[in-house]
Amino acid sequence: MSISKLTPCHTLVFLLVISLTALAAAFASEAFLGLEPCILCIYQRWPYAAVVAISGVALLAKRFKKAAIGLSGLAMAINSGIALYHSGIERKWWDSGVAGCKVPADFTGGTQSILENIMSAPTGNCSEIPWQDPLIGLSMANYNVIVCFGLFALCVYSFVASGNAKKA
Repeated sequence: MSISKLTPCHTLVFLLVISLTALAAAFASEAFLGLEPCILCIYQRWPYAAVVAISGVALLAKRFKKAAIGLSGLAMAINSGIALYHSGIERKWWDSGVAGCKVPADFTGGTQSILENIMSAPTGNCSEIPWQDPLIGLSMANYNVIVCFGLFALCVYSFVASGNAKKA
């Protein structure tokens, strides 16, 4: 099938499959590889979950496909932005401004006990790369930027094409 024959239904099925695959890969990397997600890793899962819900409802309802593609495109654009921000933190291009991204430097000070400080610390540090592609050196956040931006571009194309098909 060529991209010119891409229907809204095809787009939504593709978005659903890719989003489910991305979520499964994230959970599998935790369960089987022992990778600890940081707060930004968790934030990057939400748009995928939203796309699963949006695409699933639109496919089951057989209505609102164009709106679902638009909302999914917005979710992927947001996810691409989160992943780009996360990539910049990992690559030390900028410091994180997100609460929970930094492990406290001093576990002994303040009003909390040492145990309370340890328990409230994030499981993963946003500035550390838990997994890196051994061939080209990209992290999961780097790949997420590419995948989400590609899905955003697909949504834009499909949204515009579905509008043009109705005019013809």
